[in-house]
Amino acid sequence: MSSGVALTVPMPGKPYPTVGLGTFTIFAKTGGADEVCNAVKFAISEGYRHVDCALVYDNEKAVGDGIKAKIDDGTITRNDVYLTTKLWDTHHNPDHVEGALRKSLRSLQTDYVDLFLVHWPFAFKDGDDPFPKDADGNIIFADHDYVDTWKAMEKLVGAGLAKAIGISNFNKKQIERVLEVATIKPANIQIESHPYFLNDRLVTFCKQHGMTATAYAPLANPSRTWKSPDEPIIFDEQVLKDISAAKGKSIAQVVLRFHLQRGLVVIPKSITPARIKENLQLYDFDLSESEMQQIAGLDRNLRFFKEGMAASHKYYGFHDEF
Repeated sequence: MSSGVALTVPMPGKPYPTVGLGTFTIFAKTGGADEVCNAVKFAISEGYRHVDCALVYDNEKAVGDGIKAKIDDGTITRNDVYLTTKLWDTHHNPDHVEGALRKSLRSLQTDYVDLFLVHWPFAFKDGDDPFPKDADGNIIFADHDYVDTWKAMEKLVGAGLAKAIGISNFNKKQIERVLEVATIKPANIQIESHPYFLNDRLVTFCKQHGMTATAYAPLANPSRTWKSPDEPIIFDEQVLKDISAAKGKSIAQVVLRFHLQRGLVVIPKSITPARIKENLQLYDFDLSESEMQQIAGLDRNLRFFKEGMAASHKYYGFHDEF
């Protein structure tokens, strides 16, 4: 039996499972609504109690349908599952934040979410078009300060609509600005982290300020549609093949375990039953300090989720070192 990695970590509201089901299917390119719904149902049947989604993924109804089906068949109650969704860039207007969450709650068929995140620090033009563009095809920005958006997020906790609130894809300076004004501090940050992009300095900073950290794309999302041919794939790495063979575990399991031992929560995305099942089987083995160092040695500071369409926005966070 493994030691040192908890099944959950403390969060406002209720404990946060350290492994969750990710549901970003790249706008249905790697899985449609029915597949997401079935993935959620299968995951819950296999023991998952944490599902991560977002308004912009356009799958909240599918996620909600999956959860409702497992509530209706008696597998779980609503309180048994930890549910996260996210505020999209077009709803940063403080006057629109609550309405955006209420719309998500209707799709998810629940009265509250366990965690509500600001998806990105920058804002796009108010409205329901997630990617509003001008005549030249450029995204139309809005000038809402994420600090004002955060103050609106805080009200959702008092209203009982979100048990915990957090941020995603913010850099250190942006987090510091939020912390300066927050009456409810961010409980969680969700960030890209995988062997090629450990993002360690930001992880350390966030932990020092009492936040849990969740790794999205923990396997570097090899199925991402914008992958270039010269970019590495973790499943080709000899060091991971060797550790996998030594442990009798898959490369995915080794890498996910690596994140857990770094103190991260992981939300690997899959719609494939065998992989969904495998991705939860992480608590019965350990990686040695040497193995951890070998995997960390793959780090190339290689960010894959750059959201380049917003690179000229004044609140774009990835120009800074971290």
